[in-house]
Amino acid sequence: MLSIPRHEESLRMADYHYSGPVEHRFSPYTFNGGTVLALAGEDFALVASDTRLSEGYSIHSRDTPKCYKLTDKTVIGCSGFHGDCLTLTKIIEARLKMYKHSNNKTMTSGAIAAMLSTILYSRRFFPYYVYNIIGGLDEEGKGAVYSFDPVGSYQRDAYKAGGSASAMLQPLLDNQIGYKNMQNVERVELTLDKAIQLVKDVFISAAERDVYTGDSLKISIVTKDGVKEETFLLRKD
Repeated sequence: MLSIPRHEESLRMADYHYSGPVEHRFSPYTFNGGTVLALAGEDFALVASDTRLSEGYSIHSRDTPKCYKLTDKTVIGCSGFHGDCLTLTKIIEARLKMYKHSNNKTMTSGAIAAMLSTILYSRRFFPYYVYNIIGGLDEEGKGAVYSFDPVGSYQRDAYKAGGSASAMLQPLLDNQIGYKNMQNVERVELTLDKAIQLVKDVFISAAERDVYTGDSLKISIVTKDGVKEETFLLRKD
């Protein structure tokens, strides 16, 4: 009978050493970072996002904006799980085409917000991992911003930030646009040029502190003449 040397037997036993239970977990969601922001003026709206697409400490893309033009008067900003962002925006675009063919007119920003609310609520038991902000013009031509939670609750705001750097951007917007907790300060009308410069400033600040925000800033400017886009470089490290 062939015998196994004791040292080889001990090595073989070491290969099967029990180290306790091992948990294997699968998640259908991934956080891909990024920040979106929208603000409304008297006759305009801005929707802005950075272009970094990351996962953990890896950068997948430096040129992936999170702003999607829906109509000539409505833009949506989506951040979170990029796969869900793409799926959700494709569903919205399909519903907008169906509406236009059925009614021979384009859906308004308020109607798009209500429609998105029902889409999100229909997936409340397996929600899209997306933070949505809609910016555009309402029926009277005034700027409007609609912010959502993942299961469809929404409200109209004058400004809103979402995504990985939202905790840094929202207080700045509260101070510069909302004049929160500021006494004896004369309120100045928010012009388009001032709003664009403010968006650039807050994203520069966010890129300094948030590793998931950076590379470039894309600003979608919604006016009665349509949607124009501007790009501004941010730090890349």
